[in-house]
Amino acid sequence: MSNNLILIPGMLCNEALYAPQAEALGSQIDITIADHCGYETMAEIAESVLESAPDSFALAGLSMGGFIAFEIMARAPERVEKLALLNTGARSPLEEQKDQHRLFNALALKDGMKPVLDVVVPVCLDPGRLGDSKLVDDVRQMMEQTSVENFVRQQNAIIDRRDHRDALPGYACPTLIIVGEADAVTPPKLSEEMAELIPHAILNIIPDCGHISTLERPGAVNEAMKMWLEG
Repeated sequence: MSNNLILIPGMLCNEALYAPQAEALGSQIDITIADHCGYETMAEIAESVLESAPDSFALAGLSMGGFIAFEIMARAPERVEKLALLNTGARSPLEEQKDQHRLFNALALKDGMKPVLDVVVPVCLDPGRLGDSKLVDDVRQMMEQTSVENFVRQQNAIIDRRDHRDALPGYACPTLIIVGEADAVTPPKLSEEMAELIPHAILNIIPDCGHISTLERPGAVNEAMKMWLEG
């Protein structure tokens, strides 16, 4: 089992994204939750994570955190003992997706984060969980902590991210892929594609779960990650 685990949050997310995992796994492994605010590109974020990381570590990233994990693998695969890719995809964005990110940037700069979150929060969750007021409030409160400036930086980094599919067959570390069955942001087909390309990857599709799997279905995520860490 690895001695160190680095968790990378997604867009609009922070350490609260991984609170259930930190509680469940923290007694078994040293956990660091990366902070990707203040950087302009995926490459800059990856370099900052590596600069402060131990010599070897297990690595997990959700959504944008997965994009950053790909950049870390491109730079220092020998340092990554295990890899977990949650609710993410290895493709570069389509033009229409880039346009959507630019529209969100314009909206945030004009009217602040509230109208952005009014759209983003419901899309991120399994429709069946939108009646769970605590879950919805927890996700929204977490996302409200991202400033307009950092949100725009995150969006621009996502727009400029590169395609990593060609590199996936070369991944040698044990890899876990998790996705919610109802993930509308990074649909299961993207995880299935990664699982086909990464040697011996384990794919876990969680029922009744959307894009924020760590908070929507923490029990299922914790169990999968525990088995992944224990090898």
